[in-house]
Amino acid sequence: MKEQLYTIPLNDAVNAGDECPFCYIERSIEQDLLDFVLGSGSSYMEADIRELTDKAGFCRTHFQKMFDYGNTLGNAWILKTHYLRMISEMQKTFSGFRPGKSSLKDKFRKTTESGNTIGMWVREKKDSCYICHQFKDTYDRYMDTFFYLWKQDGAFRQKIQSGKGFCLCHFGDLCEAADTKLPDKDKESFYAVLLPLMEENMKRLAGDVAWMVEKFDYRNKDADWKNSKDAIQRGMQKLKGGYPADPPYKMNK
Repeated sequence: MKEQLYTIPLNDAVNAGDECPFCYIERSIEQDLLDFVLGSGSSYMEADIRELTDKAGFCRTHFQKMFDYGNTLGNAWILKTHYLRMISEMQKTFSGFRPGKSSLKDKFRKTTESGNTIGMWVREKKDSCYICHQFKDTYDRYMDTFFYLWKQDGAFRQKIQSGKGFCLCHFGDLCEAADTKLPDKDKESFYAVLLPLMEENMKRLAGDVAWMVEKFDYRNKDADWKNSKDAIQRGMQKLKGGYPADPPYKMNK
């Protein structure tokens, strides 16, 4: 099947031979977004972009990655106007707040969530992130592209079948998406490929990690490392996604 512009990144991710092509895509999208928010294009100086970042803010993880990225002035500009919006919202929330009276039932409530308007506002801010929102939109499109290629491109299906599978997190996303993106007649063949693929590659990773442990036995000090030298980071990735061994992504000055 002839490649289209929108299929190239996903094909590149599959061709990379990574433990999970969607981890590969995720890293690429996130780095592109960091470049967009803080890079040399100076989008943080554009009023329409700052209006979006002021409103959404950033989660703890992406604030850390923005700090590591290294653009001090860009981060300061973003924080400056975001603080103005946060203080304005805080003042409105505080002005309308009235402490509620606790009932006996409230005292035994197991969850920490309540109808407290200040707590609700803080949770909303905590969960809101410009980069997370932008990533989700792009990720959803790549999920659509995956199933389009799965249905239309036999060579793509073969590459998936002969690959290393997916991390558990993205595997779960694929399974949930298959419910709506595949017709019923295609679901059985999809799972006939995906489930054995995941089991086989989980066992492969378990074997790599087990051999790394054995290499620390003095009796195996001269034995071949096989595929276990980077088994820790690959093993962690397979279970939770991401790239544990990656250094912080820095601004390209």
